[in-house]
Amino acid sequence: MQIKTDQFTEAANAALKDKYARTFLDGMYIKVKERLKSMETFPDPSAARELGAAIRAESVAKLPELLEEFEKNATARGARVIWARNAAEANQFIIGLARDNGIKYVTKGKSMVTEEIGLNDALVENGIDVFETDLGEFIIQQLDRTPFHIVGPAINIPVEEIRDIFLKNKILDQPTLDPIELGYAARRFLRKKFQWLEMGITGINIAVAETGTIINVENEGNIRLNKSSPRIQVSIMSLEKVVPTMNDAVHLLRLLCRNSTGQKLSAYVSMDSGPKADDEIDGPSQLYIVIVDNGRSNFYADLEAREVLSCIRCGACLGSCPVYAKIGGYPYGWAYSGPIGQLLNPLLLGLDKTGDLYRASTLCGNCKSVCPVGIDHPNLFLYFRSLDVEKNSSFKAGGRPRKESLFFALWSWVANRSRRWIFLIKLTRPLINRYTQNKPLSKGIGPVDQWLKARDLPQLPKKTFRERWTQMK
Repeated sequence: MQIKTDQFTEAANAALKDKYARTFLDGMYIKVKERLKSMETFPDPSAARELGAAIRAESVAKLPELLEEFEKNATARGARVIWARNAAEANQFIIGLARDNGIKYVTKGKSMVTEEIGLNDALVENGIDVFETDLGEFIIQQLDRTPFHIVGPAINIPVEEIRDIFLKNKILDQPTLDPIELGYAARRFLRKKFQWLEMGITGINIAVAETGTIINVENEGNIRLNKSSPRIQVSIMSLEKVVPTMNDAVHLLRLLCRNSTGQKLSAYVSMDSGPKADDEIDGPSQLYIVIVDNGRSNFYADLEAREVLSCIRCGACLGSCPVYAKIGGYPYGWAYSGPIGQLLNPLLLGLDKTGDLYRASTLCGNCKSVCPVGIDHPNLFLYFRSLDVEKNSSFKAGGRPRKESLFFALWSWVANRSRRWIFLIKLTRPLINRYTQNKPLSKGIGPVDQWLKARDLPQLPKKTFRERWTQMK
């Protein structure tokens, strides 16, 4: 997957002109209502969120110990745990495993971490075909696109475009715009792959330390086919997915499903503890669990940044975000979009390559208010900005342009002393009012030009509040 986070501004401007995507995004409020309605099925929704936040906070705080416990228990149940420091190590292990076993193709369940490490491209480059089996992922794979949404990767794509690509790739025999027929065509195509499958790959929603269990949730059943059909099963997770107990996992499942799709529980929940036993019919004879770091250990040391690791990938923050609701997922330029993408992408790629992401926020706090595990997105956006200004090398911060730095240095010098501020207001009031001419100023000069492209500056009153108050006393 090509990383395009540095093209956010251009891509966002293009997305604003996409009429079809605009129609879809304007209806996002429906999904928000479904989420709220589903959360209300808890006896106490606030308490449920607080418990979710506490579970994830404890999990992140004890992450090293929990990962060791998970490895111990998973290994005891017959799984083999593989530690990958980066994307290259994870991909190389899976490629090597496929080669050693004569694998010609693999099928995959939906997995954001495999998008992150570029697993599909790595496999194809080494002569191993990959077939996504989640319908949304299958569609964007045919179109060679990034996910539009963390839960529904292809929910924005017109049915006509799906028909055309299915016909082109010989997935569909006859033209049709019937969504059911299109889904059935994908199903027929993929069932043939499952029939002779030797190696399946899935992600992991939750890993349970006390039992060594891996958990997946889905609504299509394709993950179960990826797990039960082949003799070799590879499950991949980023290291933060582990929780202490099964009770913790069950509560997070209830939060995850409600906030992802508005369901109390998804159609399929799979819990696997090791490969199949000798007396079992279904399941892999070899189970490999690949735990991917890919830069997470670097920012885990930062007590503020590590809060991002609490995320359970429910996507609630996307539906509530006014920025995402205008531009959709493509402008974010990588695997993760919306508010969580604005946090995770900078930490994994570096602040210097993602500056537009953590600045593309109104700081309204909607994301924080809906997050089922209590992540404070706005505070982290501000934290990233401060690190960037300070040119923090640990986070690969590049600093701000010289003109901007000089402008805010002058601004700080003025604003730190009331006399300077009052003098500046008196000095600039006639100038601003001259430019506004009885209407809001919408075209700026120099450093405030970009700022005023999205804001209006009204005329300044002849007297400030303090001046009027002094006269009234």
